[in-house]
Amino acid sequence: MVTFARFGYRRTSMEEVARAADISRPGLYFLFSSKESLFRAAVTQALERDITAVEHVLADTGRPLAVRLLEAFDQWAGRYIGPLSRDVAVVIESNPALLGEIVETTPQRFEELITDAIALEAGQAAAHPVAQTMISTSIGLKHQATSRDFYLERLKVAIDLLMR
Repeated sequence: MVTFARFGYRRTSMEEVARAADISRPGLYFLFSSKESLFRAAVTQALERDITAVEHVLADTGRPLAVRLLEAFDQWAGRYIGPLSRDVAVVIESNPALLGEIVETTPQRFEELITDAIALEAGQAAAHPVAQTMISTSIGLKHQATSRDFYLERLKVAIDLLMR
């Protein structure tokens, strides 16, 4: 993903990816038949890792909901704040046709997890609009933030306001 982020999807060659992975180009082709399949596998692995982390964070009901929500958003989006990290998100967002349904199903799963966590504490009626507002706020902050700390500070304020 770092190589794709550095050069963009179109300009990234299998040779560059192989060099970054410290394997031979034929070895890389043995594992992945094309750049498209490699990209799809890399993005799928990243999204699955992120959603699994969010599930674990939100399942820890011994901690306050606001703390869990902030950490869940950090796992989902905060990790992609900053120069190189932002480029990873841009490469993913710029190539949805290569990725298939995972670019829709994983964000939907994230929304479900946030909604369910809020519903347990604030009730079902308020959960969905509050979750959607948090997600919209996160997306807006992601585009404004110059650092992960800035993103988290602002998102904490939004979560605290929305959970009142």
